[in-house]
Amino acid sequence: MIPSTALVPRRLIALGGRGPEDVVADTRGRVLTGVEDGRILRLDGLDDPGRAPRVQVLAETGGRPLGLELLADDTLLVCDAERGLLRVDLDSGVVRVLADSVAGRRLRFASNVVALSDGTVYFTVATTRYPLAQWIGDIVEHTGTGRLLRLAPDAKEPELVVDGLQFANGLVAAEDESFLVVAETGARRLTRVRLTGPRAGRTEPFAENLPGMPDNIWRGAPDGPIWVALAGPRVPPLDLLHRAAPAVRRSAAGVAVRAPYRPTGMIGALAYGDHGTVLHRLAARHSRYRMVTSVCETADHLVLGSLWERGVALCPRPGVG
Repeated sequence: MIPSTALVPRRLIALGGRGPEDVVADTRGRVLTGVEDGRILRLDGLDDPGRAPRVQVLAETGGRPLGLELLADDTLLVCDAERGLLRVDLDSGVVRVLADSVAGRRLRFASNVVALSDGTVYFTVATTRYPLAQWIGDIVEHTGTGRLLRLAPDAKEPELVVDGLQFANGLVAAEDESFLVVAETGARRLTRVRLTGPRAGRTEPFAENLPGMPDNIWRGAPDGPIWVALAGPRVPPLDLLHRAAPAVRRSAAGVAVRAPYRPTGMIGALAYGDHGTVLHRLAARHSRYRMVTSVCETADHLVLGSLWERGVALCPRPGVG
């Protein structure tokens, strides 16, 4: 087993807004994120410790942006928890809705997205039962209503690929695009979804019994490491609750959504290869930067995003002092 090394945030970049839930890096080392008030931001100059990075507003979605996917034509796919799947022109700031309904029903809580080389877009819906503001209710109730959807090029509406997922979250494609990896936050596992070959459409474990709850997934290059953010630790009483009767879980979820929530100081990130081999295991138990929901690489840094915090954090990349 790869030993765990420290995940130490050394610098915080304030954004003037809360909840940079997903972070992605472009080929020039700039980082894009979306915050609670709907703004899409780009951070430039992260590698200059002597100067404050430039934070530029690129667009406003009018909703709540979550997962992001950069495309080669300088556009950005955005999973918006309120508006659905969006496409943002990063030069003009124009926002276009790609999908806001599935089978005639409004699309809510779109979570993360990936685009394949043929223009096909896959994206996750975390839950059909709870809105983003009550996400903890789904984690507690363990509804299994998460979905993976597919939007074919020029299609007007997405189609269902997989349902029954436990809070479907981060999403990434294999180097050869033969499968996807989906983070199931509520089950502490990564699930492989086959796209090609005789097992196309089937799901199977990619990594199970993770030490924390996986959130967003990022990959900077097709052959790069698959980075998985761990938004919270394993909670043994929650594991026990998930085996209780549905009525018990629903009752507990009702209490959870009304109770004040504060994340723990445990943060983590894992890096995998395409065959499920762990390449890096990073963790901290008492971090002041909390609830890490995303991680990406740029130059000598790992950049952390959080649904909770008001900025992103910079950590040393593995192998860099």
